[in-house]
Amino acid sequence: MATPWLSVLIPVYNVKDYLDDCLQSILSQCDENIEIVALDDQSTDGSFEYLHALATKTPHPIKILQHAHNRGLSAARNSLVAAATGEYVWFLDSDDVIADGAIDQLRGIVNRHSPDLVMCDYQIWRPGVGINSRKHKKESQVTTFDGNTNCLLEDPESLFKGLYKKGKLHAWSKVSKRSLWSQGLQFPEGKYFEDMVTTPRLALDVRTYYYCPQVWVRYRQREGSILASFSVKKVDHMMSGVDGVWALWSKKLPKMKVATRYFFVRFCVRNYISAVKESRRIGENITLDKAAYRSRLYHNIGMGRKGLVKYYLLNGDFFRLMKALKVLQ
Repeated sequence: MATPWLSVLIPVYNVKDYLDDCLQSILSQCDENIEIVALDDQSTDGSFEYLHALATKTPHPIKILQHAHNRGLSAARNSLVAAATGEYVWFLDSDDVIADGAIDQLRGIVNRHSPDLVMCDYQIWRPGVGINSRKHKKESQVTTFDGNTNCLLEDPESLFKGLYKKGKLHAWSKVSKRSLWSQGLQFPEGKYFEDMVTTPRLALDVRTYYYCPQVWVRYRQREGSILASFSVKKVDHMMSGVDGVWALWSKKLPKMKVATRYFFVRFCVRNYISAVKESRRIGENITLDKAAYRSRLYHNIGMGRKGLVKYYLLNGDFFRLMKALKVLQ
């Protein structure tokens, strides 16, 4: 068999009820040079057995792996990358689906341009929300990148800016060449918000990229998902997700424009505000944590309170500045 042009990588953990939808969305669009790899992370609901049952019903091979013990989403994704053989890798969560026609669109982009990275939009799939509701209309297409569309791009600063302006760093809205993962890049095992860690580091090595402003993924929001509820641990991981990003990118782009850096600063501030709000919501005493989070924020953006205020004002973002200062007291 020829080397697959695409490996679709599916981490599985206690999602038996959603596996049919997920796999059928891939199989219905598959060609013979697409590899499907699923890894069960020691599910307790029969997902592993159900995967095998599904695999016997389709002529397209599905490679099924299993961890010896539960290690979490990051470890599952790392193992999937290690097992993949395709030129490109696409992570798909096992309760989500690939939209009709998405693989054909991706194939066309790859054949014409062979970019290192391809980005797409997604739709939030929320049970019980009517198709004519305001929420559905807002969530029917979520934009993941701010920049030129439907063309091959090479400017790393525009990539950095476009990613952080939208703030959608999910691994599953990005399709990347597997070679970008061959230099030791891994998801941080045992951490939540792992995409915040890997996506900017993946982007560091991207030479060419392409943004297709079409819905390729239907992202299911459900009770019981990893981020459906917060804990002190998850809040801390949210804050640590941006650790070290500015240090790496400032070396790559030492003359980064003020407007570009601003969107990274804004993302980090918004992340800090979310961490504080979630800490309050879960009812923990966060007096000491808040001070530590604030110190971490300033370290991660490479400037103090005065610099932060200056960047917001230079970009005319007075409203967001006032909102930020209320929380940064």
